[in-house]
This record gives sequence, C-alpha cells and structure tokens, in this order.
Amino acid sequence: MKKIPQRQCTGCREMRPKPELIRVVRSPEGELSIDSRGKAPGRGAYLCPDPECLKKAVRSHALERALDMKIPDEIYARLAAQMEAEHGSVG
Repeated sequence: MKKIPQRQCTGCREMRPKPELIRVVRSPEGELSIDSRGKAPGRGAYLCPDPECLKKAVRSHALERALDMKIPDEIYARLAAQMEAEHGSVG
C-alpha cells in the first residue's frame, strides 16, 4: 500500500493528504500559479479547498510568508473561484 504524503494547510494549519489540498506554487522564475496537478517545479504552499481557510491565510499573510513574496489579489480571486467551483456556493 502506497503512503499518501501529508501537507499542512496554510490557513487552518491542519495536516491533510496532499491530493485533498490546493497547491499554490512560485516557480523558479518568480511566477505565481495555482498548480492543479501538484507537480509544477518551485516552492509550493497548500490550502484546504475551503473558503474559510483561504480567508485565514489572507488575514495572517500565511501564503505570502510560505512563498516569500507578495501575493496579487488576482491569485486570491482565482483561488476563491476555484474553491467555489469545486464545492458549491458558501454561505
């Protein structure tokens, strides 16, 4: 049986199986992107697919610290849109 790697959500700080999380990656060139396959090269930070975790990460600047760079609002907006698309409206 293959062991599933665990990663920590930057929002809620809980350890979860890597496939359940959304990976934001800073490429070696300094480009930010959302890595849906989890295989892109560069520094990665993980988030639960939960808008609450995203809010916590934004408030605490956890993603910015993890990736060591300023996160543009557009990336946060794309993360929020992806979470909503995957998990329906929150409310």
